[in-house]
Amino acid sequence: MLRAILSFFGTIFSALTNAAVVVALTIGAIFWMYSYDLPSHETLAQYSPKTISRIYSGEGRLIDEFAEERRIFVPIEEIPDLVKEAFISAEDQNFYHHPGYDPRGIAAAIVQAVRSGGEQVRGASTITQQVMKNFLLSSDRNVERKVKELILATRLEQTLGKDEILELYLNEIFLGQNSFGVAAAAQTYFNKPLSDLAPHEAAMLAAMPQAPSRYHPVRAKERVTERRNYVLREMWQNGFIEKATYEAEAKLPLRSVQNGDFPAFSDHLPPRDYFTDEIRRQLSREFGEEEFFGGGLTIRATVEPELQTIAAEALREALEDYDRGIGVWRGTGVTVPAEVLDDQMEWREALYQAEVPRDVPGWYPAVVLSLGEGSARIGIEGIEEDSDGHWVPAQDVQWARKRNSDGSLGPRAQVAGDLVQPGDVVLVRAMTSDSDGSFIRWTLRQVPQIQGGFMAMDVNTGRVMAMQGGFSYQSSVFNRATQALRQPGSSFKPFVYAAALDNNYTPATIVVDEPIRINTPAGLWEPKNSSGQTYGPTPLRTGIEMSRNLMTIRIAQDIGMDLVAQYAEKFGVYDQLQPFLANALGAQETTLFKMVAAYAMFANGGERVEPTLVDRVQDRRGRTIYRHDKRVCETCGQQALPAGEGPVIDSNRERVMDAVTAYQLTSMMEGVVKRGSGSGVNLPVPIAGKTGTTNDAKDVWFIGYSSNIVAGCYLGYDQPRTLGRNAFGGTLCVPVFNAFMKKAVEKYGGTDFAVPPGGHWVKIDRFTGQRLSDDASGANVIAEYFRDGTDPDWLSPYVVAGFGDTNVTLPWQADGSSNASVSVTTSTGQQKVIPKQADFGTLSSGGLY
Repeated sequence: MLRAILSFFGTIFSALTNAAVVVALTIGAIFWMYSYDLPSHETLAQYSPKTISRIYSGEGRLIDEFAEERRIFVPIEEIPDLVKEAFISAEDQNFYHHPGYDPRGIAAAIVQAVRSGGEQVRGASTITQQVMKNFLLSSDRNVERKVKELILATRLEQTLGKDEILELYLNEIFLGQNSFGVAAAAQTYFNKPLSDLAPHEAAMLAAMPQAPSRYHPVRAKERVTERRNYVLREMWQNGFIEKATYEAEAKLPLRSVQNGDFPAFSDHLPPRDYFTDEIRRQLSREFGEEEFFGGGLTIRATVEPELQTIAAEALREALEDYDRGIGVWRGTGVTVPAEVLDDQMEWREALYQAEVPRDVPGWYPAVVLSLGEGSARIGIEGIEEDSDGHWVPAQDVQWARKRNSDGSLGPRAQVAGDLVQPGDVVLVRAMTSDSDGSFIRWTLRQVPQIQGGFMAMDVNTGRVMAMQGGFSYQSSVFNRATQALRQPGSSFKPFVYAAALDNNYTPATIVVDEPIRINTPAGLWEPKNSSGQTYGPTPLRTGIEMSRNLMTIRIAQDIGMDLVAQYAEKFGVYDQLQPFLANALGAQETTLFKMVAAYAMFANGGERVEPTLVDRVQDRRGRTIYRHDKRVCETCGQQALPAGEGPVIDSNRERVMDAVTAYQLTSMMEGVVKRGSGSGVNLPVPIAGKTGTTNDAKDVWFIGYSSNIVAGCYLGYDQPRTLGRNAFGGTLCVPVFNAFMKKAVEKYGGTDFAVPPGGHWVKIDRFTGQRLSDDASGANVIAEYFRDGTDPDWLSPYVVAGFGDTNVTLPWQADGSSNASVSVTTSTGQQKVIPKQADFGTLSSGGLY
């Protein structure tokens, strides 16, 4: 009997043992099978998470940030214990004791699933398992993923310490609102550093991993509060906080940035603008988008915030003045439903959702609530209504007309209802008194159709101080300073003159300003000066001062368009200039960015300078991976410099043009500002520059420079069309230049342009080009700087050259085989006789001025 009993139990034990062996072998086989070809957990030892790339001004102020995943990496030793304890309490109470997985947690999850029939399945993943899932595995809910997760978690525990694993977790975890990691989340929800978080705030962050997409602090406020209080209770029961603290913290309301309880971190940042977005574009191209958006780069921008503000204001004012001068009302084209206008909460919410620009200082989105007899009552975003409400009076709309559905213009508006209707979203600005700043009335505004660009940079270093690529970045992100290809018109002429000065021309060389007819495949082409007149033999200086097209054409034909193209390409204006004669007058398109950079080389004496928006870029570890200024300081290693001496800097820059040529050209462009098309410039320091106006005034330009700063502007429609008969670079762009440079000169000063060695001064008659005595004076006298080896002491100052292309015909021409003289009208209106060996300059094509 005993033997039978023992045999029975032996059989059962044997069966159980065999079953256990089979189960163990089966589990072992499963784990072996799934452990094959798993990703390496050892890669986590070199963890480099995607972090925010930040852009700082020269003063170290944060001005923008870019991130695919908004994460701020914080080492584990800098994360407060309170934050660690909150997450451990919420996610893995036995974190510091288990081997990577929690058997008790797994068992409890299985029991709960069985009891609920599978309806309630709670997570049993440890923090270590979550790290493996987030880094190396998918989020699929299946047995295979859980097995792999267990295997990798066990391996990771053998490779990294607990604090290292917790560091990975707290910096990687997604916590909603595009916030990854606890530091970014604390900033997003509370606008606080981790060290300033209260227990209930740390608990709220720890509540988010369970359902970050659904746990919105406003839309799911009750659910988040309940989960937060659960975490607080767990922190108390785990001994991390006192019971009194738990009870006090759990009673506090849920407060967040999203609920309006704290200012948003982004409120401290200026609105994104063309400057920082251009940095994004250039560095993404240089380092790759993945590195830029996730590499945690620290970028020191060249922007001068004060000057950037002035540049934006000056360009906006010019664009808006032109637009209002046309007097056509377009509005925003955005409306809100009429049924929300009677409820302030509803129309404010609808207005908040309206896609209109909000980056123009002083402008506010508003909605037309109702129309009065002549005025319009408006509700303004961010401004509370007073007892009388806010109104746009009839007198504010009488500058504009509305375009009819057939494209025609209606009559000039008399009352607000002629332009706007209830539900229209508009932009408004407060009109104030110039004397005391008191409020006068609200005025309607609109984003102009005309656009433009502005850019300013240091002529010696290439540091771009300011860049504005349009009226409003939020209205149009297209950067017209760097991306818009436009015809530079006469602002290109200095490059033709530079080539000429380097090839036997002088500022006193005479070029005949007379009509030209050129046979082209498209037919006979007859370029003209902007005035429609010709002025006879004229010195080179006057040709650029008065922007004479016909003289520029002759010069380009004489020296050859191939040479002009070489100069334009050497200065970086074009990658390849087509050697067509029309391009001597700026017919081929380029960018404002390239033109301003090229003019900087005139200003600094002819040395190459590369424009840059970035001084330095550092990687996440603080290593410098880009530095623009490659100059070498030869004496900076000394302990002390001799009294009165500054550092000796070796620039080693390439020379792109002769220094004497650069000065001669600068001197002639000073004449443009003093006597020519740029005479509207009014600054206390010497300025040189050149205007540009294309055919039909589709683009207008002005680029000018002082001894240390170059700035340029262009205005035009994005789809080129005429700006009107009275549009010129001198009338539209020069005021923008003036407004900016006035402030820039206050800050950086300016001096006379440096005169290089290798030349000598000679007084000449600026109307005829003839040499005068050293003591000559008068309005016609100007001191020109001539290159050593050239002497203007000639019997006649006219250029001797052939007519060139036989396809070119002139209404008059001298017979090269005869001794006949020709009588012409000079630039002063006098009659002059050209000597028998005189030539009339050279021929080219054009048509821009």
